[in-house]
Amino acid sequence: MDSFNCPVTVTTHIIGGKWKPSILFYLQGRIRRFSELQKLLSGPTKKMLTQQLRELERDDIIRRKVYAQVPPRVEYSLTRHGESLRPILQSMSAWGRKHRARHGAARI
Repeated sequence: MDSFNCPVTVTTHIIGGKWKPSILFYLQGRIRRFSELQKLLSGPTKKMLTQQLRELERDDIIRRKVYAQVPPRVEYSLTRHGESLRPILQSMSAWGRKHRARHGAARI
């Protein structure tokens, strides 16, 4: 059976991963630089964050804009397709706030 027949599998294939949902959360309605994302997430290595950003860019969820200057400036934002994830991210955020005490940040 083709796992992509399940719409939840399609969604988790695109936005699944330890850092992708948080990256998307912090990009909602905002343009952020790599260093900002790294500080906000406070966990992924530079290599891991780069990998997750590249995958999201490949899937047309985020846009990467490079400015030709020294040092180079790179900004990330959600594409229109990425913005369509906003209701999912808001639901995840609401669920997390409601159940944070039960699951505790220590286990994350």
